[in-house]
Amino acid sequence: MVSPFQKALAEKVKAGTKRDLKLRHGCSLDFTSNDYLALSSHPAVIQAAKAALDSYGTGATGARLLSGNSKPLEDLEIELAQLKDQQAALVFNTGFQANLTILGTLLSNQYYDKTPIVFSDRLNHASIHQGCQLAGARQHRYHHVDYDHLHSLIKKHAVPGHPHFILTESVFGMDGDVADLGIICDLAETVGAYVYVDEAHATGVLGDNGSGLSSAYANRLFGVMGTFSKALGGFGAYFAGSQELKDFLINFAPGFIYSTALPPATIAANHQAIKLLPTLQQERQHLQALAQQLRSHLSQMGFNTGQSTTHIIPLILGDVEKATKLQHHLIDGGILTSLIRPPTVPPHTSRLRLALQAKHTVDDIKLLTDVMAQF
Repeated sequence: MVSPFQKALAEKVKAGTKRDLKLRHGCSLDFTSNDYLALSSHPAVIQAAKAALDSYGTGATGARLLSGNSKPLEDLEIELAQLKDQQAALVFNTGFQANLTILGTLLSNQYYDKTPIVFSDRLNHASIHQGCQLAGARQHRYHHVDYDHLHSLIKKHAVPGHPHFILTESVFGMDGDVADLGIICDLAETVGAYVYVDEAHATGVLGDNGSGLSSAYANRLFGVMGTFSKALGGFGAYFAGSQELKDFLINFAPGFIYSTALPPATIAANHQAIKLLPTLQQERQHLQALAQQLRSHLSQMGFNTGQSTTHIIPLILGDVEKATKLQHHLIDGGILTSLIRPPTVPPHTSRLRLALQAKHTVDDIKLLTDVMAQF
């Protein structure tokens, strides 16, 4: 008898979307990593982690409401709040966990007299959608970065007396385009909606001193979520907002309450990475210049890079088989890229995702385009 698990996997195989864990060997050029500023290997970050190991050991030993809280962790949260120009910050263990438990808590009916009304970009990260699902909140999904559509949904579904929320990423991780936070805030203010921004792919790379795109709108936002695991080169996530919201999450967010705190070495590495951000303006400029150069080359070659304006560049090929073949061709040329297929992206938009890093060079871009030209 075929189990339901075998059946589901067989359907994945048939559709060409089955995922497997693989070790990549023999590739000298990597465009898969989210370590945009190469901080995971920065000597100062590594040294901070080593020093924390010597001082505090390997583990946090418990949840923060038990034995896991520490002064280094509270110091990190103070630094985060300053970076995001918010009153307070709270550290979580992963980006997915953060969105899931934050939204699952904040959007829950039990805290409001009337049901929250939620508007969400259709291409928001899966963790945002699942956080809404956990809360039992119905999402009104607007077309990707289509604010005329958002406006029409607000006019149709907003109800006086209900709490309203607008959820968006600032930089979209699979498309490399950006949300217009100014327009979103303007629309939110017409109905008193709370704006929640996921800054996972912007923090460190964009904004004043790498503070992300949200900091320019700090006083108009309900809250900001982000991660340490991308441009900061570390691990974990955070929420930044009011002290009231921080206290609320400490008391009601199960993903925070029942999770062991981050290890001391991870906390130290994350904090050191944030301290380095003001010194990395040259790296940020180099990264954006490389991205512009690569988009220009790819456009001349006839490739579709969508609306990317950042260090994340999609090669949208549509067909799963074609995208897979190009990925294998690049591997044969010593180049790693990420194959992204539905349901991570919408049907018929399978792609290779190119994530640029500050350590990439003009010669690296030339090698990539030369190998692609042979496809």
